[in-house]
Amino acid sequence: MNNNSNPFKNFKDDIPASVVVFLVAMPLCLGIAMASGAPLFSGLISGIIGGIVVGALSGSPLGVSGPAAGLAVIVLHAIQDLGSFEIFLVAVILAGIIQLIMGFIKAGIIAYYFPSSVIHGMLAGIGIIIFLKQIPHAFGYDKPPEGSLEGYTILDELQHMFDNISPGVLTITLVSVVILIIWETKLFKRLKFTKIIPGPLVVVVVGVLIGVGFSGMSGLSISPDHMVRIPIAKSVNGFFDNFRLPNFEALANPNVYLTAMMIAVVASLETLLCVEASDKQDDLKRITPTNRELKAQGVGNIIAGFIGGLPITQVIVRSSANKQSGGKTKASTILHGVLLLVSIVAIPGLLNKIPLGVLAAILFVVGYKLAKPVLFKKMYKQGAGQFIPFIVTVVGIIMTDLLIGIALGLIVAIFIILRNNFKVPYKTLSETSDEKSHLRIILSEDVSFLNKASIQKSLSEIPDRTHVIIDASANRFIHHDVIEIIEDFQISAASRKIEVEVLDLFKDKLYAAKSHFELTNQEN
Repeated sequence: MNNNSNPFKNFKDDIPASVVVFLVAMPLCLGIAMASGAPLFSGLISGIIGGIVVGALSGSPLGVSGPAAGLAVIVLHAIQDLGSFEIFLVAVILAGIIQLIMGFIKAGIIAYYFPSSVIHGMLAGIGIIIFLKQIPHAFGYDKPPEGSLEGYTILDELQHMFDNISPGVLTITLVSVVILIIWETKLFKRLKFTKIIPGPLVVVVVGVLIGVGFSGMSGLSISPDHMVRIPIAKSVNGFFDNFRLPNFEALANPNVYLTAMMIAVVASLETLLCVEASDKQDDLKRITPTNRELKAQGVGNIIAGFIGGLPITQVIVRSSANKQSGGKTKASTILHGVLLLVSIVAIPGLLNKIPLGVLAAILFVVGYKLAKPVLFKKMYKQGAGQFIPFIVTVVGIIMTDLLIGIALGLIVAIFIILRNNFKVPYKTLSETSDEKSHLRIILSEDVSFLNKASIQKSLSEIPDRTHVIIDASANRFIHHDVIEIIEDFQISAASRKIEVEVLDLFKDKLYAAKSHFELTNQEN
């Protein structure tokens, strides 16, 4: 039975996973909102919608949705260009409608045209970025992020990090990392309580206790700037005041539609790539229905736009954390959204006692698992055709951003495919007997117009007085341009005294075309 058919079947696995995803998602929601130049609460709203609404509607067993790091810069510029966050919310609603339409016209199939080398490169690149982005937080340098998760400001943060080291935060980070490493050892995995209590939850509790213990201690006391910061409402009305409503007068602004189109395209592509990546991580190899995913994302973005949330996509960071923490069904996704909602309503003060160093340690482990050295070794062993697009994607994501890195990897992968197609449209067998050369050219199953130059060059290099057999018995498709090249060669072969036979090229019949050389001999 498909585990996804009953989302509440694996609660013993999904509940601990939801806690881990919640712990990972909560600071990301706040950080992405800050990077987007939007109200912090808007990131939490999108995290809740991504978990509860999109999680319920989606068919992805492991995928977790929320505010999109890859859209942070787009959102930042859009808010500035449109003039207000309320106007931007109209674009989010329209983007959701566009995604909904894309789902109904079955546009989700585009995800299957991305090679696995690029998908693995995306995972590894994001893993490295996650790891690098947390280094400043691990040392206690929590400058507000100016870019998105893909790494727009990594070098700037690292440059100033050593001037802002907090001994207390660094201590908590090191203790947290040690606990997480021990929790992953085979010895600890044999203990029953490790299956019930996730390592990240332990480090959060320990981190909070150490942080409280360091209070008032000179040199070790942790500044509030190094803590999670969630808006605290003093009343019910204060809570609902955190929500923003769209300004529909902006429907007369053409720039709103352009922004909506850009958000819809980028968000859909990022979602579909993350769907492909999360499915590859699934031990049960379940396949997410991509058109249903686009519809779910569309509904999520429509709701987010109406109540003041950021654009939503499926997010590989949270999806990976879900899988690595033992999540089995989308129940863990829904529960993480519930936990986000409950936390901001019931315990915002307690959550604000969590040191960012604890969350940095959790993300260190997530990043390492995505970019394990064994993955690089595996891709290298698969040959240049797989390794080069993989490494280009990784470097591209690190040096630029997620979408540009993926685009570069895809371009390289396509180039390699075209190059291989150009080089190997056929194979040749040759022998010499009776002082005459014999050459058999065996066409491959598919010969496209991309092979024209290669075939033309090879035919022109055939020695004079050769008996040539062009064998198309294995061929299933051949472009008309290539047929013309062969026909022209049959004619020109006469002047070079080359005898040409073409087998099974037309309607599985022997098509032997004697060259003018033979006809001339008969006349003489």
